[in-house]
Amino acid sequence: MTDALADPHYRPYTTGEAAAGGRRDIVILGSTGSVGTQAIDVVLRNPDRFRVVAISAAGSRAELLAEQAHQLQVHTVAVADEAAVEPLRQALTRHFGPGNGPELLVGPEAATQAATLECHAVLNGITGSIGLRPTLAALEADRVLILANKESLIVGGPLVKAVAKPGQIVPVDSEHSALFQAMLGGSRAEVRKLVVTASGGPFRGRTREELADVKPADALAHPTWDMGPVITINSATLVNKGLEVIEAHLLYDIPFERIEVVVHPQSYIHSMVEFVDGSTLAQASPPDMRMPIALGLGWPDRVPDAAPAFDWSKASTWEFFPLDDDAFPSVALARHVGSLGGTAPAVFNAANEECVDAFLAGQLPFTGIVDTVAKVVEEHGVPGTGTRLTVEDVLEAEAWARARARELANVNGNNGSADVNGNVNTSASTSEAAGV
Repeated sequence: MTDALADPHYRPYTTGEAAAGGRRDIVILGSTGSVGTQAIDVVLRNPDRFRVVAISAAGSRAELLAEQAHQLQVHTVAVADEAAVEPLRQALTRHFGPGNGPELLVGPEAATQAATLECHAVLNGITGSIGLRPTLAALEADRVLILANKESLIVGGPLVKAVAKPGQIVPVDSEHSALFQAMLGGSRAEVRKLVVTASGGPFRGRTREELADVKPADALAHPTWDMGPVITINSATLVNKGLEVIEAHLLYDIPFERIEVVVHPQSYIHSMVEFVDGSTLAQASPPDMRMPIALGLGWPDRVPDAAPAFDWSKASTWEFFPLDDDAFPSVALARHVGSLGGTAPAVFNAANEECVDAFLAGQLPFTGIVDTVAKVVEEHGVPGTGTRLTVEDVLEAEAWARARARELANVNGNNGSADVNGNVNTSASTSEAAGV
């Protein structure tokens, strides 16, 4: 997978690219989400550099999708929800006029179809493991993949690694974009450790006992980033950071024991790379996702003024704290899951999504999210070896994990905690039971 990371020499598709002074053609998947809307902002401020040829979304925000299509003058709009087609057609008619407007792709495979359209690069900003098929489609169609959909790599790591060509993936997560940039300072053999930073979320400094009664509104109030509800809850539980550890392992081929998480509340340093001579390179910028998005869109060139820079004339303090594994056992659980491999990461991710929904619906306490995920992971067991992972394997494992997580959430609201070895423990936390 290491060679699949973007390099300045990879050019799988050149039509419309800046090599001849033209614009780079982009497909944006998940255009109405947080990453998608910020990517469109970057594009609209740089019309001489980028042209969006297609956008896709689930369909719940038909008016916004139509407005984006008109702003960008795209050729194609893809929508997953067939029930959203009529509202979307009406909205497109209001913006383009009767009989005009882009081609529509409709249905569960619409985003996957969009990922194969002619373009230089596909930005996958879809949230969740449903982004796996579009990720694979973009890679197989020989497009540069600007990857914001971490779940597709996490749940389908071997599948993605099997089809990605050298230099084909540009990571967009702020942490992985930071690691990518910092690693340019040395050879891969010179890397001693990856240090992934975490804001700590809204509950930094709280004990496990103090987290038991937090409400969804509290967990959705992230102190630094403006994100969707699932990602925001994942940030509060630090599941998001656990997923990023797995992603870093897959992207950079660095063993889990050499990937460290450190809490940095200001979110100014997005991650660091420690080299064998003791030097550490950090990538720093104000917390604004437009910077890593713009780097992905423009790589290997940087987009001027993509996001605000620091004002170095003003005093500031940057802090770093060790991760509290007792209060936030999700990172240790993710390391365990990542080491299991196979379908275990898919089970972890799917169960977490269901548990987040259960928490938001009042069915699980906040600490019950990771405890229940741990129980589902334990019941899944060690994935079988000797057979190649398939998309069907991933989907089957996810379906089972979702059903089991819903059962556990509905039956008892997770009255006890489960460790990463699967032992239900009514008095000890997940991390204590795991020996963290």
